[in-house]
Amino acid sequence: MKVLVADVFEKSGLDGLAALGCEVLYEPKLEGTSLGARLAETGAEALVVRSTKVGAAEMEGASGLALIVRAGAGVNTIDLQAASARAIAVSNCPGKNAIAVAELTWGLILALDRRIVDQMNDLRAGVWNKSLYGKARGLAGRTLGVIGLGAIGLEVVGRAKSFGMPVVAWSRSLDEDRAARLGVARADSIHALAAASDGVTVHCALTRETKGMLDAKFFVAMKPGAFFVNTSRGEVVDQPALEAAIVEKGLRAGLDVFAKEPSGGTGTFEDGIALLPGVIGTHHVGASTEQAQAAIAEEAVRIVAAFASTGEVPNAVNLASRTPATHVLSVRHRDRVGVLAHVFGVLRAAGINVEQTGNVVFAGAEAACAHIQVGRAPQEAVLEEIQRGCADVLSISVRPL
Repeated sequence: MKVLVADVFEKSGLDGLAALGCEVLYEPKLEGTSLGARLAETGAEALVVRSTKVGAAEMEGASGLALIVRAGAGVNTIDLQAASARAIAVSNCPGKNAIAVAELTWGLILALDRRIVDQMNDLRAGVWNKSLYGKARGLAGRTLGVIGLGAIGLEVVGRAKSFGMPVVAWSRSLDEDRAARLGVARADSIHALAAASDGVTVHCALTRETKGMLDAKFFVAMKPGAFFVNTSRGEVVDQPALEAAIVEKGLRAGLDVFAKEPSGGTGTFEDGIALLPGVIGTHHVGASTEQAQAAIAEEAVRIVAAFASTGEVPNAVNLASRTPATHVLSVRHRDRVGVLAHVFGVLRAAGINVEQTGNVVFAGAEAACAHIQVGRAPQEAVLEEIQRGCADVLSISVRPL
């Protein structure tokens, strides 16, 4: 299998792909039209990326491409609709950077509470101001609001307990039973969470539903002087509303992600929010520890290995959870050449679409059973033609899904 790695990737991952017998093309500076041209030129079957965007234009001429692996937790940089329309599986590496992001989250929380960045700036300017900076509130006993309880959110919650902070959480999947098991209070809404918290940290994926979710109404609900930390995606926040809350309510913000980020690893940063008092930031590096990148590389190799050996895609995000199939056709047959071709030929002649199929071979490789999901129920005449037209068909049955 030919694998194009079009982003910075750990050497352990490159070595792991090579050990699978893959032909590895490591070209970490590809993007846009050059990426599309290279996919078409090489005929690569798998593409591995981190932050590089992969849209419909890049996939257009990539006739050999069957798998895109995002070496990270999200997939917002990949056009899932375009990939699905071309039968390209998209996978990611969820949870592998959870500890790294949680660690940075707590670094930002502590830096906000103790004003570490302001203190360092004053020291560098030759200013000693113990009177001002000796007035931190501290964290123990204060309530932390956690939005999103995926792998990262759970790591943040675990560390909150070490700091003696009670946690109120909100997630679409969080119910009272799970909240009790996790030892957190469940908020009915993000606005209720904002009102109950002394500080809020955000750990949700970027989707159509979460884009701009944290808006003016949310920040109005937050307590004056509270802290707000975002290490997820800049787009989940209505940034002008956050800026207004910083100015008008004295909110303090620790941000690893921004509305206006340079597209590459280096560049000019021109987002005015970083100039506001009470704001500290990092360079979208939450997942960027050596430990996290090694774990992500290992997972990316595992995905490629599974795809190469079985055709299955671990962590696939764009496979249909339910197909248009209405019935499943079960065909017990001798394991002979042409049996399934005969079955599919009869279905095609009858105008019945095959939506999904699987074939299980029994010990000894003498017989197998195919389970074929179809778009409508085959008529009795179709079933008879399948049975009579091939002596290797042992039996056939159909049932509704």
